[in-house]
Amino acid sequence: MDPLLEPRPVRDTLLLSRTDVERLLTPRLCADAVEHAFRALGAGAVPPPGILGMHTGTGGSFHVKAGFLAAGRPFFAAKLNANFPSNPAQGLPTIQGAVMLFDAADGTLLAIMDSMSVTALRTAAATAIAAKYLARESCGTLLVCGCGGQGPAQVRALLESRRPRRVLAHDLDAAKAHAFCDTMRRELGLEAEVATDFAAAASRSDIVVTCTSARRYFITKEMIRPGTFIAAVGADAEHKQEIEPALMAAATVVTDLTGQAAKIGDLHHAIDAGSMTLEDVHAELAEVVAGFQPGRTREDEIIVFDSTGTGLQDVASAIAVYDEARRTRSGCGYALSSDGAARTG
Repeated sequence: MDPLLEPRPVRDTLLLSRTDVERLLTPRLCADAVEHAFRALGAGAVPPPGILGMHTGTGGSFHVKAGFLAAGRPFFAAKLNANFPSNPAQGLPTIQGAVMLFDAADGTLLAIMDSMSVTALRTAAATAIAAKYLARESCGTLLVCGCGGQGPAQVRALLESRRPRRVLAHDLDAAKAHAFCDTMRRELGLEAEVATDFAAAASRSDIVVTCTSARRYFITKEMIRPGTFIAAVGADAEHKQEIEPALMAAATVVTDLTGQAAKIGDLHHAIDAGSMTLEDVHAELAEVVAGFQPGRTREDEIIVFDSTGTGLQDVASAIAVYDEARRTRSGCGYALSSDGAARTG
């Protein structure tokens, strides 16, 4: 028989829960995987990732982010997320979904994993990588705006590249801000306090991370001192905004993907306001990581990283989770037999 026509052995599809992903994907492992992916994109070794978004008309939305990446062999991943900002009031998470990882050589579905954890960890990893290249080495104060699930993930990841001496927390829900500070002190041993005067906190911070669902900017040009690095994480849809267009125009802007940021990020609002054009963007993070564009060039430079989240980060993280799951025999295997019947193991 022609070898190409011989039946291939069945490979189980791994099912990985949120608990599995959070246990397997450490901040260091995720940061390394995401940095590798950005470097590959910057070098032109992988195609740009894709995105598709649709609104429900009832206050929610769905989006698909997808990308290819080679890591020993070629992989493809697609993440389908539902985003319903009103869910917490009903006791439900804002974001729910799944990541599907495929072998891009033969189309085999290798794993299905929880997307909430992948999204939080890979988003935080991108901030850590951006800080590595764009933030000043010395970091006295870190301000975190938005103390939901993404807030702690951002700090844990940032510790892989910078070590702030103090963390300030801001959230419209004061209870969340206090709980966040308790977590920072207890789990990470950091000095942490709630920012009672937000403008003053922003003005004395070396790194500012915004991970909110704000629909109107709340970080203004007047608040930010020279040398600050801002990771603008929350604006990942057309209606979301965190950074004043005038601040975007005054800063060095680096995006995770410029075309995408121009549609759904803070860059989108700066362009709509007439404060910036696409040509005003300094670089994509991939170009900086790959060495084709400079990162920080001056101590007094204000840099904004417009982080909208890409399918490339998802596939990099999914590969890392899958490899760790295989190595540690984690997750639940699921496959179809030759007669089409499902089996688990």
